[in-house]
Amino acid sequence: MPKNIGVFIDRDGTVSEEVGYVNHLSRYHVYPWTAEAVRNFNQAGLKAIVVTNQAGVARGYFTEELVKQVHEKLLAEMARAGARFDAIYYCPHHPSVGEPPYRQSCNCRKPRTGMLERAAAEFGIELSRSFVIGDRYGDIELAHNAGARSIFVLSGYGLGEYEYQRQHWQRRPEWIGKDLLEASQWVLEAVGE
Repeated sequence: MPKNIGVFIDRDGTVSEEVGYVNHLSRYHVYPWTAEAVRNFNQAGLKAIVVTNQAGVARGYFTEELVKQVHEKLLAEMARAGARFDAIYYCPHHPSVGEPPYRQSCNCRKPRTGMLERAAAEFGIELSRSFVIGDRYGDIELAHNAGARSIFVLSGYGLGEYEYQRQHWQRRPEWIGKDLLEASQWVLEAVGE
């Protein structure tokens, strides 16, 4: 399989439980199916990359150091299960809340494409052949903005957004799945075309 395809995965609600702001390491819990899904991507030669907005930093709810500790915990759990994320990118900014340097209208806050563009440059990824998986409509918009394919999962905020917000969506995801594991199976079928 080609190595220039990225799978860009939202964190909270997709990789791990959605608990609101993860303002303490003890609040962070990875879904039980995440490692198997990530192993699927690894074995297929796809780049598995987390992209997450963490505006709680700008809001003063927690520090960037805590974000890094959460990501270390995630990477350690994946390693124990024989899975690997190739990278984790996060946006600590918010356009209207907090103090500089975190209060800014940046290019990395989803659904803007800065994190995907950075990954494309660092890993040689073709965004037009890649996928975005998430539990919020913003992830669908991110995929569209980057020219990637979108998969909406019903974990986290997904089911509620799907039931109560989808009539307002301007764009539809290419596929809707129960969770990241189901989404991974769809990706493998799609890249095998």
